[in-house]
Amino acid sequence: MIGFPMAVSAYLLVRLEPLIRELQKSVALLTVVVARQGDVDLEEARAIVEGGVK
Repeated sequence: MIGFPMAVSAYLLVRLEPLIRELQKSVALLTVVVARQGDVDLEEARAIVEGGVK
């Protein structure tokens, strides 16, 4: 009874992983763009994204 859900989960993970990586790159790029437009220090923006507000 566990084999089928595991197989479906593995298949979905393999299929969705490239999409998740592309979304991660897009979010990083948008962070840079917004930081530059808002006169925010890029390092400060990166720290906020990675670990929360300073």
